[in-house]
Amino acid sequence: MEHYLYLAINLGSVLIPFIATFDRRLRFQRQWRFVFPAIFLTMLVFIPWDMLKTSLGVWGFNPRYLSGCYLGNLPVEEWLFFVTIPYSCLFTYHALKHLIKRDLVAGYAGLINLITGLAFLLIGLSNLQRLYTSASFISAGLFLLFHSFCLKKDYTGRFFLMYVVTLLPFFLVDGLLTGSLIPEEVVFYDNSQNLDIRLGTIPLEDMVYGMLLLLMNVSWYESLVSRQLKKEAA
Repeated sequence: MEHYLYLAINLGSVLIPFIATFDRRLRFQRQWRFVFPAIFLTMLVFIPWDMLKTSLGVWGFNPRYLSGCYLGNLPVEEWLFFVTIPYSCLFTYHALKHLIKRDLVAGYAGLINLITGLAFLLIGLSNLQRLYTSASFISAGLFLLFHSFCLKKDYTGRFFLMYVVTLLPFFLVDGLLTGSLIPEEVVFYDNSQNLDIRLGTIPLEDMVYGMLLLLMNVSWYESLVSRQLKKEAA
C-alpha cells in the first residue's frame, strides 16, 4: 500500500473541495470551464520546470511511495499534484469570494505585493548559486512585481487571503511529502541547491514555489472569467 502514498496524498487533498464543489451556495462546477484551462496553462510552465529540476537533481522522488508509472522523468503522481492542489486552492478562492463579500485585504494588497516581490527578488539574486532558491524566489518576485506594475488587478487581496487560509492544509500535505509522520521523504531535495531552512520538514522554498503556482493559476482563472464576462456584456 505504501507504493500508493503519493497518490493517496493527492486524492486526499482534493476530496473535500471536490465534494463541496456541488454545494448549492457555491456551485463551483459552473466554473470548471475556467478552472481546468487555468490549471492546464499553468502546467505548461511548471511541468517543464519540474522536469528540468528533476533532471538536474535539485529534487527527486522516492520510489518507495510511488506507483511506478512515469510520464517523462516525472511520476504520474507529480503530474497529478499540479491538478489536485490548484483545484483545491481555486475552490477555496472561489468559496472565500462568495462567503466573504468584502475584500478584507484590498487596502494592503498593493503594498504586500510590492514589498514581497522586491524581497523575493533580492533573496533570489543573492543566492544564484542555489538553483531552487534562485529560480523560486526570482520567478515569484518577478511575477508579483508584474502584477504590481503591469496587471494591476484588484484580486490580489483575495489571493493573499486564500494563500493564508490554505497554509494549514499546505503544511499538512507538504509536510507528508517531505517526510513528516512517515519513515522517509516522498520528495527529497539536494540541500546544496536551497537555503537548507526547514519549517518542520518543509524547505522554505516550497512556500515561495507554492505561492507562484497558486498565483499563476488564479491569474489565468481571473483572466478567463473576465474575458467571458466581457463577451456576455458585448
